[in-house]
Amino acid sequence: MTSVLANGRSRGYVEILQLVRQKDAVIFTFAFPALLTVLLGLIFDTPVMPGSPTTHSQVFAAGMIAYGILSTAFISMGVGIAVDREDGTLKRLRGTPITAGAYFLGKVVLVFFAALFEVLLLLLVGVLMFDLPLPSGSRWLTFAWLLVLSVVACTLLGIAASSLARSARSAPAVLNLPVLVLQFTSGIFVHIATLPPAMVNVSALFPVKWMGQGFRSVFLPDALAAQEVAGSWEPGRTALVLGAWCVIGLVLSLLTFRWSRS
Repeated sequence: MTSVLANGRSRGYVEILQLVRQKDAVIFTFAFPALLTVLLGLIFDTPVMPGSPTTHSQVFAAGMIAYGILSTAFISMGVGIAVDREDGTLKRLRGTPITAGAYFLGKVVLVFFAALFEVLLLLLVGVLMFDLPLPSGSRWLTFAWLLVLSVVACTLLGIAASSLARSARSAPAVLNLPVLVLQFTSGIFVHIATLPPAMVNVSALFPVKWMGQGFRSVFLPDALAAQEVAGSWEPGRTALVLGAWCVIGLVLSLLTFRWSRS
């Protein structure tokens, strides 16, 4: 176990160095969710209710943190592993002390590094452009466990989903499709109160809906919980669902992970 942790940390350091050396990838990875937040916020900059101090742009800014994590963890992870598999990186690692567990841990380290910067950028956009109020007191604790569970779940699911792509070239298309659909059906790109109940019920089976709802509960007034599907923030259920997806993602990763394409 000690060797897995040590090798995972070492691999995570290597992954971070490889990321920061790819300036174009860094800019695209971090800037795209922030750009979408700006566009949606400027288009829907109206009060959520007559007389309410909270605007739709603030609702989007809070929920878009979920998309930023999903983009950083799920998409980048799935595409990155598909590239590692195709260019022979995984095959070379197989001949080293790096086990699958250490490789997964290294990827989690990379994603936490990238996700923290992504979330900071999104918060900067939300606060400076749309007056998104920062949380206080126990809400920071809620923010912390939401961030951890969301990053772990999306990373592990990205590892598992990488096996769906037959090549590195097809990986972005394969992984972006479910992400794009879930952004609309989970209340990230569209206010969840306007979605058909059947659509929301289906999206509730996946983690994105709960990630968006959780981050809205951190940054928005409690009065807006009435606009959620259940009429409340449901922190306990959010933690259970995201925790369950962490376990599901780990199982799927172990079952589907391949060191080579063959």
